[in-house]
Amino acid sequence: MPRTELTVKRDQLCFGDGVSVTFQRTLRIPDDGQSYPLPPGLGSFPLRRVDDYLSRVPEEWRGRGGVFLPMYQREAMWICFTTPYWKPRAVKVAVGKICALSGRPWSEELHELPQDYLVTPPQPWLDGIAAGAGFIRQFVAMPLGLGYTVEGQRSGEERVGGIQLKVFEPRPGRFPDQPPPPAPARYACCPQAPAGRSRSSASLGLAAGGRMKQKIYPDPHGLETWDPTNTARVFVHIVTSELWRELTHEAPPPTPVTAREYATAGLPWFDLYDEAAPSCAPTAELAAVRSVKELDAEKSTLPLQDDEPVSVGPVKKLWVQLKGRLGVRDGEW
Repeated sequence: MPRTELTVKRDQLCFGDGVSVTFQRTLRIPDDGQSYPLPPGLGSFPLRRVDDYLSRVPEEWRGRGGVFLPMYQREAMWICFTTPYWKPRAVKVAVGKICALSGRPWSEELHELPQDYLVTPPQPWLDGIAAGAGFIRQFVAMPLGLGYTVEGQRSGEERVGGIQLKVFEPRPGRFPDQPPPPAPARYACCPQAPAGRSRSSASLGLAAGGRMKQKIYPDPHGLETWDPTNTARVFVHIVTSELWRELTHEAPPPTPVTAREYATAGLPWFDLYDEAAPSCAPTAELAAVRSVKELDAEKSTLPLQDDEPVSVGPVKKLWVQLKGRLGVRDGEW
């Protein structure tokens, strides 16, 4: 059974010579009931291979392998996919082994109803769980064991954490193996940006944050396009900044910029020219996931984060086309 080669290059996960994935630092948008435009990418999270730190990583990581990256508690992220426009791939995304598109437990197979995978292109990025029609709830890092994560709410346990990805190659002959002439620019959604507690308590999972305008596009090619025998999967561990220092002897990225600071500076947000594009229907499983703010209200008598509305500054429109250009989504902080 063929397997797609998986490598890490300059903080990118590379699946063969086709798909590369980066995990982008970004603003945590307020959870105030509004649906916000796309926040920018503020540089990719540093990414390291578990196999390069086997003498230091927690024991349970050694069986899973994969990669790891650092996040601060309540920090947000989005996932960027870069793929040749002429040879798309199908990608499954899970958080704590809960599908980020359907809300159902992890499965190795692709499913059509509900669609539990995305296709890139046309899907250039994923900012959170598909919680409603035309919007997502932002990925926000939270510790395991407190009941905040999507995993905890959907499974009743918080033992896995992190992100799980599985890429499916197309069946032979469905798409060209080389770019057809003349070859337009490579499909890209973002630039490559430079980038004691116990170890078990230093692992993070992803919870649901504020609402953001984002569609999950239906598969334009059909389920039979994707080859279940030619895949690659990876476990992405998320760790606190303290454990990152301990494992890598490197400094983590600086504390993230807040949405209020970004808005005050008048820097751009982003929107897509995709009003006419269809969107996958949301599932009841993810619509029922409660946000970090909602759980804060249950667990604390004091506000634990700033969720006051922010004034959105200039909004840049980006194109998403199967063949063509896509605007760059990055900040200038």
